[in-house]
Amino acid sequence: MGLIEALASGGVSPTELRDASLARANAARVPLNAVVTMVDDPAIASGPFNGIPTFVKDNEDIAGLPTSHGSRATSRNPKTVTSAFAEQYQRLGFTVLGKSTLPEFGLTATTEPLATGPTRNPWNPDHSSGGSSGGSASLVAAGVVPIAHANDGGGSIRIPAACCGLVGLKPSRGRLISAPELERMPVAIAVQGVVTRTVRDTAAFYREIERLHPTLAPIGNVVGPGRQRLRIAVVDEGMAGLPVDPEVQATVRHTADLCSDLGHDVEFIPFPFDEQFGRDFLRYWAGVAFAIQVGGKQAFDPEFDKTKLEPFTYELSGLFKHIAVRMPAALRRLRAFPATYAAAFVDFDVMLSPVLSHPAPEIGYLGAEADPHDHLVRLLRYASFTAIHNVSGAPAISLPIGESASGLPIGVQAAAPYGHEANLLELAYELESAAHMSTTAPTRSWFGATSGS
Repeated sequence: MGLIEALASGGVSPTELRDASLARANAARVPLNAVVTMVDDPAIASGPFNGIPTFVKDNEDIAGLPTSHGSRATSRNPKTVTSAFAEQYQRLGFTVLGKSTLPEFGLTATTEPLATGPTRNPWNPDHSSGGSSGGSASLVAAGVVPIAHANDGGGSIRIPAACCGLVGLKPSRGRLISAPELERMPVAIAVQGVVTRTVRDTAAFYREIERLHPTLAPIGNVVGPGRQRLRIAVVDEGMAGLPVDPEVQATVRHTADLCSDLGHDVEFIPFPFDEQFGRDFLRYWAGVAFAIQVGGKQAFDPEFDKTKLEPFTYELSGLFKHIAVRMPAALRRLRAFPATYAAAFVDFDVMLSPVLSHPAPEIGYLGAEADPHDHLVRLLRYASFTAIHNVSGAPAISLPIGESASGLPIGVQAAAPYGHEANLLELAYELESAAHMSTTAPTRSWFGATSGS
């Protein structure tokens, strides 16, 4: 981050940086609606990021702040303990300004919960910022902060990154600290991470958190393109014939051409996983909603009130009741999927695909007030490219390669085998330069100045 150099040289102080970001957050709070709550007088953190301001998604506990999970069903009682990940995040030297928005329990690919209302996309406020880390993505894309916490159980880092024109790396399972309750799930799918505006910033985050808490084989200090030429598979069609918007498809093909021009070995392939995976993941996702409905008091909050859950959560939970008998077989297949995923990479190092089947939809398309059945059908058609990496545990990154005719960002996803984040970051550096990626919303000033200033 250029801010780190400015802080180190004395060109700006951590207090000045915090106050500038607070001013931007307050200016953007109403038009973007991306903040749930602010920290009173945030203390300047110390660590390698030297007080860089940030937001934490409102499904991680921070002592003194409530954790709503984007739901009216939870209480607003302040938490007394900071989660292990949030504590580690602060130890890196990030100054937490507040909590960012998410859809109810992160169950959909937009951030429009009834609890807080819709979070808007800085590129076009009539459109979704994605989900479930939509608040964090909106704040970073608008230039409020340079980096924000996100997490991903089915695409929730990559989807908002694609919607808001950001870099969003979903790391390998086990790379970062996870909550014990998530690790106890029948299939552990959720991981922590961040969204940023540059590959450099994402790589810097993983470098420093790895130094603080090494886990898997190291990513290392990735500072530019790698020398190795990669074998790259390209998928530009959806699972089971699901349609892909022509602009998205063209962006994926353009990215493939860039990779070929850079000397990589590129091959187009059909979608390598069958529709059984999609059915199994839907069943599992519905099971998550059912568990929230029946176990919310134990899992989240003693004052949890299931009567205040949103219609879409009930739609998913009700679906589970009808298909629960099929869950044992679905779980067996999902637990075996990492081997299936690894086999697909025997002849390839990286797989390119869309992140989403079309650019960010208008507010309301996946909103809490949409017919819940229509919502589910639209969600399945919109976001079918990301869950495979959650179940496999493998890394994938969304890169802002393209832009629609209407001026909305289009993300391209690059995925790799388990533990191979370094290949993704090295390729991302190359594509960032070759594609001249723009990651700051250009069409609107949220602060009385250029949004990326």
